[in-house]
Amino acid sequence: MKNQAPNFMPGMKWLGKWNKNPYRVIKKLGNGATGSVYLAETQHGQAAVKIGGNKASLTSEVNVLKHFSQVRGNVLGPSLLDVDDIEVNGEVYPFFCMEYLKGEFILDFLSRKGKEWAPVLLVQLLGDLDRLHREGWIFGDLKPENLMVTGPPPRVRWFDVGGTTKLGRGIKEYTEFYDRGYWGLGDRKAEPSYDLFAAAMIFIQTAYPKRFDRPAASSFEFLVRKIDSAPALAPFRKILVSALKGHYSNAQLMRRDVMDAIERKQQKQPRQSKEPVSVRSNTHVRQRVRPTKNKKIKEASYKLEIILTASFLLLSSVLYFMGQWL
Repeated sequence: MKNQAPNFMPGMKWLGKWNKNPYRVIKKLGNGATGSVYLAETQHGQAAVKIGGNKASLTSEVNVLKHFSQVRGNVLGPSLLDVDDIEVNGEVYPFFCMEYLKGEFILDFLSRKGKEWAPVLLVQLLGDLDRLHREGWIFGDLKPENLMVTGPPPRVRWFDVGGTTKLGRGIKEYTEFYDRGYWGLGDRKAEPSYDLFAAAMIFIQTAYPKRFDRPAASSFEFLVRKIDSAPALAPFRKILVSALKGHYSNAQLMRRDVMDAIERKQQKQPRQSKEPVSVRSNTHVRQRVRPTKNKKIKEASYKLEIILTASFLLLSSVLYFMGQWL
């Protein structure tokens, strides 16, 4: 086995060495620490294929995906479809085929739909992390690039499980900005609080267009100032500070606090007056200013989407706790 697989061009076709399943490359999706990912046409339709140079480097990811597939109501990761080898110029390279998640990266979704969605997606993410942690795994390399929003209704999904680590071991993959060790706020032991730190950093980043650099000293005070400088983060300040300090022992506790903060935020919002806005003309005659038809439609669509997502979250929670009880 070589350390790195060759680059495959669009249109390339092959049969799996052992299972004889056909593949045709559509385009390259990206590179990871353990291999390259391609969008391919398969017998399952369009799917994502990850090809590596070393079988051992992909075995861990395959085992994680196999484990996820056994979890009741699995949404933790993409479905595993095939595991095989490909032979190129006499060299053998391992690959696995998984579900192709159609959606957009979480920060792109928030940029398009509005930052109001950030707390809702955080609630979903924390629910999934709680299920992952209960299965004995820590995500590890939790970052926006590993989170997609599919739907409708909007749903957070993760698709790169290369950094997933067994509970209690050392984190094997991480990205500095979301790593508490980088900020000097903890070690790299695989435990729930490690993922919750990263979740807090992702939420903080939704208020800033770009990642910011770590200061030479006083990292914690610097992050608190970043929270205090973003009005959108104010209702969640206590939660974020607790996550940065590692005070949450599990994701369900943090999820509950986020849901409570969302409810308090909604209760504090002033109710919109039923009376239309009015202005005075030079002749002191009041003119009613009504929303345009398009604006009304947009507002109604947004409210409906929020309601559908809230219903989806409620149903997911009910099914989850029923599964735990059964």
